[in-house]
Amino acid sequence: MQVTRIAYSHRINPGKYAALFEQARRLGQVRSEVWQRYGSVSGVGAGLRDRQVRDRWLSDGTHERFGVLANAWKETVRDAMADIAANMASAKAEVRRAITRRTGDLQERKRLYAALNADRWAHDPFLARQMRKHWKRGKNRTHNQILVRADKHHCVVDGRGRLWLAVPGLHRRQMVRIPLNSTVAPTGTLRLILRDGRVEVHHQIDAATMRTSQVPCGRATVGVDKGYSEVLTDSDGNHHGTELGTLLRAESDRRKNKGQRRAKLRSIANTARARGDHAKADRIACNNLGTAKRARRRVRWEAMVRTETFTAVHRVVDKAATVVAEDLSKTFAGRRSLGKNTNRRLAAWTKGITAEALRSVSERRGSVLVHVNAAYTSQACHRCGGLARRGGDRLYCTRCRVVWQADVNAAINILRRLGDSDIALHTSRQRVKQILQERADRQRIRLPIQDSSPPLVGGERSIRSAQR
Repeated sequence: MQVTRIAYSHRINPGKYAALFEQARRLGQVRSEVWQRYGSVSGVGAGLRDRQVRDRWLSDGTHERFGVLANAWKETVRDAMADIAANMASAKAEVRRAITRRTGDLQERKRLYAALNADRWAHDPFLARQMRKHWKRGKNRTHNQILVRADKHHCVVDGRGRLWLAVPGLHRRQMVRIPLNSTVAPTGTLRLILRDGRVEVHHQIDAATMRTSQVPCGRATVGVDKGYSEVLTDSDGNHHGTELGTLLRAESDRRKNKGQRRAKLRSIANTARARGDHAKADRIACNNLGTAKRARRRVRWEAMVRTETFTAVHRVVDKAATVVAEDLSKTFAGRRSLGKNTNRRLAAWTKGITAEALRSVSERRGSVLVHVNAAYTSQACHRCGGLARRGGDRLYCTRCRVVWQADVNAAINILRRLGDSDIALHTSRQRVKQILQERADRQRIRLPIQDSSPPLVGGERSIRSAQR
């Protein structure tokens, strides 16, 4: 397994940065050309590969107007074609869910899956309609990246022990040397990202060489629920990453206040410019409306969130050989209208970082990550199975007359879905609700439940009993 690491430039010369920025701008035009020509059915959908695109451009002379070295634009074409393929694969994942909802006939599902995987979906009306719905034609917005092949860069250490990375420039036999703040030389294919006068060098290392990869996983099977005030809550009742809510709330409130003050200054600048006072407007724009400081703060904040998230996942894997979790790549549309502050904080919800941490840590440390259907796990009582009323971090079950901690209850329900033969990963929410109601009705009238649900999880704890 490969893990991405980032090295940063250290006080790079402005002239070098300008040369790299110009090269990245021209390569951005290459990406735009790839998306314009091949980001649709006639491109990857027609089975074209990056080597075929490169051969076409070499034969018709398209490459001559880019003004960059051959290796640079070829690597960019390869990367852009991979992005287009990933974009289409993401749409196919949604179409597979639509196939599951459409029919329960196994033969029909097999036929549709085969046509989708073989890119023959254009000949099937249902598949074509679904692909048009989920596969939106993309547009390139990346103009600050340079890809450097593994054999086109090298590192040297100067007399003061500083590491210098040499990468190709715009002209042949012209290398740009970048001072790095790291002592580990980047290897393999490099991705240079230029932001705010600094160069980020993204490279991959073998995960087996990391210290955390040497720590074995536990032996238990644990269900986890993603929260807002904490990263994860497990089925044993433990909360992991409890500082996440504080980080999100503090940063959201700070951005709100900062945005209000910036909007007021921008209004003052616009008013001054409208009455002809361009000097005042320019001073405000130069000294008060910049983005460099804001971008640096955002990078530091994201690093803190990632550290909190990965630390929490490591604590779960310390005791779990099998981690059962919901599929965090799915989007759930809420029916309630939330306030502006809540929407702003949920917009910074770190589902993607948590999903990455669960996958990466589980794979590196030898545990198994299993995704289950999470529909109604936060609304159903794990004791009786009936739908309960949620209020904040409490779940009120009127049948059991018990108040549960909502996240612990959801984690227990997620763990039980591992052995539930009736609720599959892609079972619709409507069908899940129907199954839960049928089970609750059988239990209420004291009839045996006709399914293969696992027994109650040991160690279940309630917050308090609600006597009504």
